[in-house]
Amino acid sequence: LWAARTAAFARRRLRGGPGTAAEVTDMVVTSALIPPLACWHRLRGELRHAGARPAPGVRVILFDRDGTLVEDVPYNGDPDKVRPTASAARALDLARRAGLAVGVVTNQSGIARGLLTRAQVDAVNRRVEELLGPFDLWRVCPHGERDGCGCRKPRPGMVRSAAAERGLLPAQCALVGDIGSDVEAARAAGARGVLVPTAATLDAEVRDAPETAPDLEAAVLRLLGGCTP
Repeated sequence: LWAARTAAFARRRLRGGPGTAAEVTDMVVTSALIPPLACWHRLRGELRHAGARPAPGVRVILFDRDGTLVEDVPYNGDPDKVRPTASAARALDLARRAGLAVGVVTNQSGIARGLLTRAQVDAVNRRVEELLGPFDLWRVCPHGERDGCGCRKPRPGMVRSAAAERGLLPAQCALVGDIGSDVEAARAAGARGVLVPTAATLDAEVRDAPETAPDLEAAVLRLLGGCTP
């Protein structure tokens, strides 16, 4: 069977050729050698990379809210004060057209401080959704710095919870934000973090960020590999 298939392979390769003795010899010899050599290279590759997993691509982009998707109004409880940042709509459109899920992860310590109610935060979030939605998921941390929760950025709780909700690994998520705690939360969760600096971003946070982008649209393009869908 091997000899017959090798002969058929050689005949196909000889069609249209000059048919000289040298060519016939080369085609017969190489036709016999190509299949076992190809199998050997395949086997060597499988043994060399046994147990390796392909690197997961980004499937979800999580965005910080204040200072990233919308202009930062400290402890904002008024939906009428919600103003999207310059490139937020374009960035979200890029992500959605690429088939990625988009979500929001936001610290709202004003609830713990008694400066906001959860109802006010929810009303602001609904306005963000009206202007920039729909979003596939929301995560809100209502705690203060001293509460010791695992969800408040720079801790990874909200990122991990978002990944779990989508049935993904944290490595398949990215977090885009404007301050160091955003990229630190991504790093702690095992996700990809991109910093989009604003006037509120410290120079040290920019230096320490694993990735930066000048605006949200550029950040999403970076996460898409530089390709517009």
